[in-house]
Amino acid sequence: MTLFEHPLNERIRTFLRLEHLFEKFDHFRADESVWSTRAALESLLDILAITSRSDIKGELVKELDRNATALGRVRHQPGVDPAMLDDVLSRIGQSQRSMLGLTGQIGATARDDGFMKAIAQRSSIPGGACSFDLPHYHHLLTQPSEARIARLAHWSTELEPAKHAIDLTLSLIRSSNSPRSATARQGFFQETLDSGAPTQLIRVALDIKLNCFPEISGHRNRYSIRFLTAENGDRPTQTLQDIPFELTCCIF
Repeated sequence: MTLFEHPLNERIRTFLRLEHLFEKFDHFRADESVWSTRAALESLLDILAITSRSDIKGELVKELDRNATALGRVRHQPGVDPAMLDDVLSRIGQSQRSMLGLTGQIGATARDDGFMKAIAQRSSIPGGACSFDLPHYHHLLTQPSEARIARLAHWSTELEPAKHAIDLTLSLIRSSNSPRSATARQGFFQETLDSGAPTQLIRVALDIKLNCFPEISGHRNRYSIRFLTAENGDRPTQTLQDIPFELTCCIF
């Protein structure tokens, strides 16, 4: 099965983008090659750019607080495991304290680093991070892999609380509901949502053998899914086949 996700509000959209960038950063940061160091640093710069544009720290603290309140309401409902609930609440509380313990914006130390600023400025130019543009950067890339990995770890230390908070928040959202079977008639599916309990994330899982992919659009009241095919690099078109898939509307 291939899984596709689509956020239905801007907060979750930002969290998903940061999750993607953190995964990319973690993938490349431990690799010994110079090109992996470049890829890791590019991911780090993207993370810093997103976290500098809005109050991600405040958004994460609010989301964690909202999640803790929601979980507190279900403590005495049938089928709730108190020990498991306490464990999740403890993780939320620890994540909140870590976020509140950060001074200033997320990643402020790396963002204010003169070396990082120079790379960020030149990276906005196509090919701007060449050795003749940034000899200081080239010097770092010639260092042993251990030194490069340690430098990346230093720059990313203040980002760890945000990464853990995003991982926890998205994990709670994704596990908030169970998938159900659905069928897109002639490649199209549409559904009305309960505005009183806003859906945060749509998840679509389908058999890779169907050779198509979903294009999801929507807002808090309604969403639609078109299943598209693209052959030989042609422009994607909606399939006319009935497409079975698994659908999860995540509400937490």
